[in-house]
Amino acid sequence: MRELLSDLEAGGPIDPVERAKVLSRRTLPKRFYKEVSVGGAEEGGHLVLLDGRPVKTAGRKTLTVPQLALAEAVAGEWAAQETSIDPMTMPLTRIANVAIDAVALRLGEVADDVAAYASNDLLCYRADTPQSLVSRQETAWRPVLDWAESRFSGRFVLAEGIMPVRQDPALIGRVRDSLEGMAALRLAALHVATTLTGSGLLALALEDGLLPAETVWAAAHVDEDWNIEQWGGDAEAEKVRALRKRDFDAAALILAETARG
Repeated sequence: MRELLSDLEAGGPIDPVERAKVLSRRTLPKRFYKEVSVGGAEEGGHLVLLDGRPVKTAGRKTLTVPQLALAEAVAGEWAAQETSIDPMTMPLTRIANVAIDAVALRLGEVADDVAAYASNDLLCYRADTPQSLVSRQETAWRPVLDWAESRFSGRFVLAEGIMPVRQDPALIGRVRDSLEGMAALRLAALHVATTLTGSGLLALALEDGLLPAETVWAAAHVDEDWNIEQWGGDAEAEKVRALRKRDFDAAALILAETARG
């Protein structure tokens, strides 16, 4: 399933900066439309219209989203294109595309993947030193672990270092059960948030509304930010992070809007 979504998610096996370089070497399609608008779909939901015609996914299906605000945000991505259409600058469109073309057909596999992240979660692997990093991890991650343990009725095993720990299969099963019946668009956004943070639990906390998106993003980068403070940053790494953050923000917007029904 991760291979299926890797072209979408900056957290997939293809580095987002490298993907941007690959795309830059391709001939991007020219902007072929003048006006972008939104409209209602006969079967429900909202369409993005280019000169009055609905946007199609890569699989030639009509791109439909459930909320008007989401349709307007997707339309904004299309309106922002200038002479060419650059998919890298359209994360909402890409998430909607993959939700319709792929996730809707493989809901179980995508849910399994999110649960797999939770079974080997970032939040369960702790530093033993220095104390400043230990404290920072505990402050950022403990509220999410406490929430997850309450919600899923179990205890997550923590480890110091990188040696893998085995979580209770019944606990991870309850995490997986919580994803049953989730709509494809919401599940696609959850998967994006999971891969970009490296944490199923942080993504689920975002999906639940426990924490705002900026807090979740910061929690996912506790170790990285601590290292930057000690040794300084890197320009290339900053580019990667900015591209990942753009996709994360798109996923967070979808989760927030679809939570409103």
